[in-house]
Amino acid sequence: MKPTQLLIGALCFALLIACSTAHHLAGPQDIRHQIAAAYGSRQFDRVEALTYTFNAVVGDKQVRRAWQWWPQADEVRFTDAQGKSVTYRRSEIADAPQELRRIDAWFINDQYWLLFPLHLVWDENIRVTDGGMRPLPITDGQGRWVEIVYPTEGGYTPGDAYELFIDDGYRIVEWIYRKGGATTPTRVSTWEDYRRLGPLTLALDHYGETKDFRVWFTEVGVKSMDRRYWYRQ
Repeated sequence: MKPTQLLIGALCFALLIACSTAHHLAGPQDIRHQIAAAYGSRQFDRVEALTYTFNAVVGDKQVRRAWQWWPQADEVRFTDAQGKSVTYRRSEIADAPQELRRIDAWFINDQYWLLFPLHLVWDENIRVTDGGMRPLPITDGQGRWVEIVYPTEGGYTPGDAYELFIDDGYRIVEWIYRKGGATTPTRVSTWEDYRRLGPLTLALDHYGETKDFRVWFTEVGVKSMDRRYWYRQ
């Protein structure tokens, strides 16, 4: 599934730096596994639970949504800004009331901002293009350009496309999101404030091209099955 465009209710280092030869020889399918591994995909089966609060500013609007996710059971708990909570299983969402499906759409949107690199190996039928070095869309410098295009059917927003600009450690520096595969960018933002939390490496802050857009995460925790405590930011 894919994130909706962020409207305010709508619109995610285990790997060592590869040698230069491997960097140039990796094909499109290899690169998505290398990116995902840099964020901890190979250790994700050790994750018992994640907790995080999604914060966003878009123009004069603000949003705050708190989540807890148990990935092995795919159970989700959502807490809104007023402290009201609801818990559900994602396997049952197809038959759920409209309000719960709306919450699940928020969950997917917010989770993709935090865990998108892992979806490169979780999601099926995505098209990957490895296009070599290109200028970063916001800041100075260059990144390795990798385009990700989702199928035109299924999910909350079919056909979404992402242009990733990655560094030598296979981490995203900046990205361009194109809703429904549009030719012009829907959203351009940075990926920064990287933190290592147990088996995962996560980017907790995203700034847009202008000061009126930001997405960031607070109260982030990762509970590993082989530890009795939470890794917290």
